[in-house]
Amino acid sequence: MKLTIKEKRQKVKHRIRKTVKGSPERPRLSVFRSNTSIYCQLIDDTTGTTLFAASSKDKSVGKASKSEQAKKVGELIASKAKTNNISSVVFDRNGFLYHGRVKQLAEGAREGGLNF
Repeated sequence: MKLTIKEKRQKVKHRIRKTVKGSPERPRLSVFRSNTSIYCQLIDDTTGTTLFAASSKDKSVGKASKSEQAKKVGELIASKAKTNNISSVVFDRNGFLYHGRVKQLAEGAREGGLNF
């Protein structure tokens, strides 16, 4: 039986999530990439709550290419985290390849001051 692309990504996602856990002092930076947008959120896995979220649909990101939007979203989530004294996170690529827009978001978050 051949797996669909979505099923393959789900298998990779579950394999990653076995080891990646977020805590209040070091939350998980989860990334979701759709065809048109990119979303990220900082999650505390001990309580199961989302601390902050950012997406390319925010007004502050503006119009740009998808990779430039991803970089701006990374900088936006980093600034939200820095204002609340969070400097270190665990990166969860959510089954997507660390390439293209996911990589741009990570680089933007690093430039914004997050460590991972």
